[in-house]
Amino acid sequence: MEVTLISQGFDLMLFGMGTVFSFLTLLVGITHLMSATVNYYSPATEISVAAESHSIPLNSKIEPNIVNAIQSAIDQHRGR
Repeated sequence: MEVTLISQGFDLMLFGMGTVFSFLTLLVGITHLMSATVNYYSPATEISVAAESHSIPLNSKIEPNIVNAIQSAIDQHRGR
């Protein structure tokens, strides 16, 4: 029985696509299992972020020249 080049290419294509599909299916399954395991043993907790001493206070005023510089940069970027 003579094997043609087309049938060899078809066999190689099916083997390669099957390998990739199997690997990706296994990867998704393992990732889902790991995510479920982590969520089971370490449930999400709410994290509160305290204001640091070197951060900008929320009620501080921004200088007008800084606002103008930011606005001109935005206008220049949108003009492109």
